[in-house]
Amino acid sequence: MPSRPPAAGIVSFEEARHIVEQHAGRISPGEAETAELLSASGRVLAEPILADRDFPPFPRATRDGYALRAQDVAEVPARLELIGEIKAGDWPAGSRNVKQGQAVAIMTGAPLPPGADAVVMVEYTAQTGISVEIKRSVKSGENFVPRGAEAREGQLLLDRGNRLDHAGIAIAASVGKSKLQVFRRPRIAVLSTGDEIVEIEKIPGPSQIRNSNTYSLSAQIRRAGGEPVRLPIAPDEPSRLRSLIEEGLESDLLLLTGGVSMGKYDLVEQVLAELKAEFYFTGAQIQPGRPIVFGRCGQWRTGVSAPHHTYFFGLPGNPVSTMVTFELFVRPMIQALTGGKPQPLIFLKARLKSEVRTKTGLKRFLPAVLCGEFENAEVELARWQGSGDIAARAGANCYLVIPPDREQISAGEWVSLLLP
Repeated sequence: MPSRPPAAGIVSFEEARHIVEQHAGRISPGEAETAELLSASGRVLAEPILADRDFPPFPRATRDGYALRAQDVAEVPARLELIGEIKAGDWPAGSRNVKQGQAVAIMTGAPLPPGADAVVMVEYTAQTGISVEIKRSVKSGENFVPRGAEAREGQLLLDRGNRLDHAGIAIAASVGKSKLQVFRRPRIAVLSTGDEIVEIEKIPGPSQIRNSNTYSLSAQIRRAGGEPVRLPIAPDEPSRLRSLIEEGLESDLLLLTGGVSMGKYDLVEQVLAELKAEFYFTGAQIQPGRPIVFGRCGQWRTGVSAPHHTYFFGLPGNPVSTMVTFELFVRPMIQALTGGKPQPLIFLKARLKSEVRTKTGLKRFLPAVLCGEFENAEVELARWQGSGDIAARAGANCYLVIPPDREQISAGEWVSLLLP
């Protein structure tokens, strides 16, 4: 049995996160491919989206009311001749050009007629036959958006590297893009290890558990923009473990769960060391997830003169630890592999509902429940039995973040939390 490889070091949460972000910043995205517009949702743009015309393409009314010349209603009340009506989709004909003392009824979204320089909201008017009484003054430029105010033809609307959400899809649709160039989804291999793990279709023995980690990680991978590659369960046996790790390293990123602690049968680091892996850290001062491992390993491929390097994470085997460490460290790597920029973690603030006591020394990300109505948010620690308690995590909607130097936090204090 080979000896355990030298530790790359147990680092603070902040150091671990920065190390991952630095390596994520060096990743080049994969190839681009064409996707139908709706299929591109959640993908990362491999091309810029430019305005194909001015936006709006005409001065656009933002209120129902009357288009007029502001100088005609400098003093109110004022009565103006009503010469027509323009609804959204109409184009103002010459007969509706607004002259001194005239007004045109206009609907939200309709083009402002020539001669008009403002819109008075309908609630400040009274129409009688072919005239309208204006009861409130307006300034020139009020209640309409000038042509090109949102974007000019040829202007960059959405750059390469942006992930397409519903607003991005709307932008693409507005410029007539029915298909888009997006980056290929990266393949993320998932390898669960341990003799105690069985496939979910099987009835576990007295000392066995079903393979939930592969499925929770696959769901997180898909949400992050990757394509999960589920590998068979690796036993606590070096030869088979090595074979499966080598298979996983053929993907764009390898996630291993279990086998990274200090036990006799925790073999992951040993096998990776035999494969000449580089270790960037071998633990982080967090709970849950302290034994997390991050590194890179080179693989020779047919027809290639240099080794292909694949990053890997060794995640703790306890299910909640696996979920937490994915959000803290794996997600930015997948974001980079999809062609996007790794997004910073965003911590929110809420008042603590009940007192929390814990030990110092580790930064803790504990399952919690954020509740309250509207702006009156409170957060409370979930009742959980440790990092194997999947049910408690399923009932939580955030993580309560406890600094490593706090042993007690009183109810009512402002605390940090992280949304998964």
